[in-house]
Amino acid sequence: MPKRLLKYKNYDVHSITTAVGIGTTDQRYNANIVTWLMQTDMKMRVLAIALYRVDYTIELVRESGILNVNLLATDQSRLIRTLGQQSGRVANGIYRDKFKNLPYTLDERGCPYLTEAIGYAQCHVLHSTDAGDHELFICAVQKQIVLNPEKEVMTYAFLKAHKLIRG
Repeated sequence: MPKRLLKYKNYDVHSITTAVGIGTTDQRYNANIVTWLMQTDMKMRVLAIALYRVDYTIELVRESGILNVNLLATDQSRLIRTLGQQSGRVANGIYRDKFKNLPYTLDERGCPYLTEAIGYAQCHVLHSTDAGDHELFICAVQKQIVLNPEKEVMTYAFLKAHKLIRG
């Protein structure tokens, strides 16, 4: 039995996708996995997103101020390893292309979103604050797009049941 109460929570699983240098020769994309995300506005106009401080994605979000929140489906479980357990930053200015062999397209801002996700929310960062080993980003939702409404939402419990994470 878990010793911590919050281990009982069943969070939805998302991928944060972002881009910097849009329209330049130094254009870079990255994506990660996030479970600590919540709506903070009754009209669904603001999200709070906790990003792990050491992730490459957080650097790009800080620089660009834009991101997409992709709500993942259970049939996308392969993304946990690709996007969540491998860094986009390799070493010495070399970056791993996490989007290679990944179905995605760019929104009108040039920010990637995952076309096999249930859907995505286009966001821009309003501000951020320290949140322990994470940084909490408060983001304005610009647009919400449902792509695949028939799919089942991936959750933390799903990841544990399929042994995709320890817990």
